[in-house]
Amino acid sequence: MINERRPPHPLHMMLSGSVAIGLGLLAQPLQAQDENKEEEEPQQMQRVEITGSSIKRLVAEGALPVTIIKADDFVKLGSTTAAEVLSNVSGNQTNYTTTANVGAGRTVGAAADLRGLGPNKTLVLLNGRRLANAAFDGSAVNLNVIPVAALDRVEILRDGASAIYGTDAIGGVINFITKRSYTGLNLSAEGIAPQQSGGAEKRFNLSGGFGDLDKDRYNFFGVIDYHSQNAVKASDRSFAAPGGQNPGLGLNAGSGNTHPANYYDINADQSGNPYSASGCRPPYAFTQDGVCRYNSQAVIGIVPKTEEIAVIGKGKFKLDADNTASVEYLHAQSKVKTNIAGDVFAGDGSGSSSDYVINPNSPYYPGNGITPGSASGGPLSLNWRSVDAGQRVGESKNSSDRLLFSLDGTLAGWDYKTGLSYAMSKASEALVGGYLNSNMVREGFLNGILNPFGPQSAAGIDYLKQAQMSGVYLDAKTQVTSLDFTASRELFQLPAGPLGFALGGEFRKEQASFNVNHALSDLVESTGSQDSKSASGSRSVKALFTELNVPIVKSLEAQLALRYDGYSDVGSTVNPKVALRFQPAKEIMFRSSYSTGFRAPSLYELNNPNANTYTAAPYNDPMLCPGGNVAPGGIPARDCKQQFFKMQGGNKNLQPEKSNSFTLGMVIEPHPNITASVDYWNIKIKDQISVIPESEIFADPVKYADKFVRNPDGSLSHIIDTNVNLGNVHTSGFDLGFAWRLPKTAWGNFGVSLDGTYVSQYDYQTEAGGEYLNNLAAYSGGGVIFRWRHAATFNWSRGPWSVALQQVHTTGYRDQNGSQVAEGYRNHQVGSYTRYNASGSYSGFKNLTLTAGIKNLFNTDPPASNVTDNFQYGYDARYGDAIGRAFFVRANYQFF
Repeated sequence: MINERRPPHPLHMMLSGSVAIGLGLLAQPLQAQDENKEEEEPQQMQRVEITGSSIKRLVAEGALPVTIIKADDFVKLGSTTAAEVLSNVSGNQTNYTTTANVGAGRTVGAAADLRGLGPNKTLVLLNGRRLANAAFDGSAVNLNVIPVAALDRVEILRDGASAIYGTDAIGGVINFITKRSYTGLNLSAEGIAPQQSGGAEKRFNLSGGFGDLDKDRYNFFGVIDYHSQNAVKASDRSFAAPGGQNPGLGLNAGSGNTHPANYYDINADQSGNPYSASGCRPPYAFTQDGVCRYNSQAVIGIVPKTEEIAVIGKGKFKLDADNTASVEYLHAQSKVKTNIAGDVFAGDGSGSSSDYVINPNSPYYPGNGITPGSASGGPLSLNWRSVDAGQRVGESKNSSDRLLFSLDGTLAGWDYKTGLSYAMSKASEALVGGYLNSNMVREGFLNGILNPFGPQSAAGIDYLKQAQMSGVYLDAKTQVTSLDFTASRELFQLPAGPLGFALGGEFRKEQASFNVNHALSDLVESTGSQDSKSASGSRSVKALFTELNVPIVKSLEAQLALRYDGYSDVGSTVNPKVALRFQPAKEIMFRSSYSTGFRAPSLYELNNPNANTYTAAPYNDPMLCPGGNVAPGGIPARDCKQQFFKMQGGNKNLQPEKSNSFTLGMVIEPHPNITASVDYWNIKIKDQISVIPESEIFADPVKYADKFVRNPDGSLSHIIDTNVNLGNVHTSGFDLGFAWRLPKTAWGNFGVSLDGTYVSQYDYQTEAGGEYLNNLAAYSGGGVIFRWRHAATFNWSRGPWSVALQQVHTTGYRDQNGSQVAEGYRNHQVGSYTRYNASGSYSGFKNLTLTAGIKNLFNTDPPASNVTDNFQYGYDARYGDAIGRAFFVRANYQFF
């Protein structure tokens, strides 16, 4: 039976619209003793504010589907980052981790993606308030800044919440909540050792605090958290080592910018390579269509080297029995090093001063004694990769700060909270190694110092060292200054109970800036920033909202909310929400909600300057090399199977996204130890903001003819892939939850839980008024929506011992099967993906807890995929974990 007078045991939290997942289902012996005591001596339950509402209430009184994950639960399973914690949440469709940033050029870290609607439609909060979005992207919070060691819990609202929180909350809200206060000194250390090469992790955190808030009227505490992970190379993993040369997947992809260089003989109007007949230079260069290709995806780092540190400090002062003042400061920084194939220098076939040309007087000209073969005796335009200069190494730095002053308490019968905060996010992109001065490379070919076809001489090696470029070439910053207030109380008694009321408002100032160091970027063409311009933008936001909690009859209550947001740049919007909670019997509860939502385009989506980067995959120029066949005027080494430039950037004409959301669900508790829930959700979005996947642009050059920009000679300069309003999205599905805490036995306490999501529909448009496409269980539009995902957990504890076993499962889908895949392989299905994680803990030593476990217990590789939209080939780095089986140990010591 559902008993709202019970303490909020995780099982009963499900009836609040909450689902407690993970190890929290298993009560530790001490907790069990406390629960028994509470059952014998009922206590007054404290009303608290739960994510999704501004009105304080008992945990069991809410009408919204909120998942609560306790910090102890994810720590026991070895989760070391916020992104890893969320990867086990079934409603989080895509695993946007730092790994997915390899080759992206502007690293934005990790992000959440509830319902698969995109990270920009999931609102991420820290202690109920906004952080600054990642600087380079500007549309979502970088999860790497979350201080995991300071967390008490994570609350996830799986429902639209623009009527409460404003913009971004279309897919849901993730609220990371730190400890309220802390006294003592605690040190923990953790090490993770993968069975295969690379990817080792270590984490240290120190927590300390003093002052009893009730007795001393103050508490100060702080946490320092350090985490690092080593890189993993493609060659370290069998599923990634083949790169673009993967016969099992039908992949035969390679870049025409290679070593030895391909050339275009301007006088003879033909392409060639002096080493194509002899097999080029294996293992990474290979012969194809009479020229050489370079398997660049086989030599990259598939997991970057990362280092993160977060510091959070909080001071609380009890002004009187009912009011508290707080100050909180967060600083987090991360450093990511990525490795990709050597720098590229793509000739345009013109023989002009902008071309990369070798002349007949060079000792390395074919037929001059060093390089085999022969040419017309005229200039050769080159497509070269600087293998002798080493891999390109980039370093991305991100930092985030937030300073918050707040007051909360009770005044004249009103519960209130107000805060003044300033948040900032900064990011920079730097060249560390392997990037060369483009002008010096041109001169090196012209004066005969550089050998584009073979190993460099001592003079050539010295010249390449002199041509190395380093330093920051891009930096960006976002800032948010916010003043907010909320007040709530019970207005009066209705026949079915008190009428709850809340009123709040916010004033927010947002700023963003983007700077290009042209003194560096103009000299390194592969940065793609030569045509970029520094840019900035700002706006102000004013918001007012109100909320009512109306008990209609004893078994039925309603939540009514309304919010107004006024933007200085994109106008105003009003969004309502209605939620119902109906409990006809103690064992069953029904809940439903309807709301509208919106997302204002971010300052970067509006103002981000245009910049060129290379396409993730090689393509054929649809005009000069249609279907891989050279057309008149085409040059194979320039126009066929090339990684072309694509221009990305902002669009000042973007319109806000708008949405409608509907949910309907039920929770049953047939036995005090068994709880199950099912919730249907349906979301419609209008005018979604995104970019068109590059693969779709090349696949339909007629439809996207305006996206192809050509040079005066007709060759492809770049494609345009800036932000646009693509059209509509319609998705629906079911969330399922189950929890069973078995009766206590002499063998210990046992518990099982399941958190699952089934998606029944995901239709989208790539243009306003266009046809609806579908990527449910099928790769389309640059990604896939999984039909079913779940995390199932088994727990056991007895005395100081505890054990956890977790299964995380994702169903398979139809692969991308794009143009880079041989026709006979374009029906590939990506298999399902199941991983098991296991851990055990012992707390029998005084002040010391030891934990050991294994991630990916059965060393399951990510399922094979022929996707070429990412820099990693052989699998999809957004959905699969490249680490494999990893062993971890953790020690936690409480000094006092």
